[in-house]
Amino acid sequence: MVTMREVASLAGVSITTVSHVINETRPVAPGTRERVLEAIEETGYTGDAIARSLVTGGTKSLGLAVSLVSHPYFAELIAAIEGEATRSGYSLVLIDTRGDAESEQAAVRMLRSRRVDGVLLTPTSGSAALPELRRLDVPTVLVDRLTVAQDTDQVGPENVQATSTLVRHLAELGHRRIGLVSGTPGLATTDERVLGYRLGLGRAGLAWDESIVAPALDPLLGRVTAVVVGGHQVLVEVLRTARAHGVRIGSDLALVTYDEVEWAELVDPPLTTMAQPVEEIGRTAVRLLLDRIGDPSRPPETIRLPPTLLHRRSCGCH
Repeated sequence: MVTMREVASLAGVSITTVSHVINETRPVAPGTRERVLEAIEETGYTGDAIARSLVTGGTKSLGLAVSLVSHPYFAELIAAIEGEATRSGYSLVLIDTRGDAESEQAAVRMLRSRRVDGVLLTPTSGSAALPELRRLDVPTVLVDRLTVAQDTDQVGPENVQATSTLVRHLAELGHRRIGLVSGTPGLATTDERVLGYRLGLGRAGLAWDESIVAPALDPLLGRVTAVVVGGHQVLVEVLRTARAHGVRIGSDLALVTYDEVEWAELVDPPLTTMAQPVEEIGRTAVRLLLDRIGDPSRPPETIRLPPTLLHRRSCGCH
């Protein structure tokens, strides 16, 4: 079966662009749209899901509502989700939530209007879409950002113990002033990584100091010898700030970061990272959703998948 990814590769565009052309969820430049349509025709990627639903009672499609603006790593997650959905005989409808609650709710309502069989959602802070999905009994799985209330299927990375491990690694190298550049405020992932940072300090016998936790590197310079970066969203700015101030990563300042980035081994020194199991998260999310569609009465599951420490030299190790 032809996948959306194959269409995107042939047309020379992203999976997101192909989804927008197919589902008319956002305007696409005429030339780009034409290339996508030609690729669809050449590969035979087509199907009237709504007509099929009149016979089967389902559209054999899944909806994915995710922010594409601030989280480039989600491209890998989307590819994993689309691949698993295709292997299971489902198509994927992708809509950008743009990272805010209002757009998220509109995106989810758009998916519902297209009669998707279930929704995969990366919820925003203060999500209004999630309560609506629960109220309407729409099969739903939360991806990446999990809630404390375990009344919805959800799958994401383990954040607390993983961040604690990063802190303890720096402490074992002799650092006693370890700062944290936190991620986007208000997100569950950020809160969990801050908790993991505090846990790591405690395990290393170090005191919690709120003054060396900040959303940027600038206020920490000269006050810490090592830093944990809370996610890829802030990593680039941290590296830019260090360079601007002539701070040498790995010697003047030890650095470890949650989230692997594709260029982690290309910078000098290469970055020590905690890599999320992105493909496994995507595949597991689809399987959870299909299980929920098949058995709406089954107890909800929360699945935490452990990241992997990729040890390089930004932490000061040789």
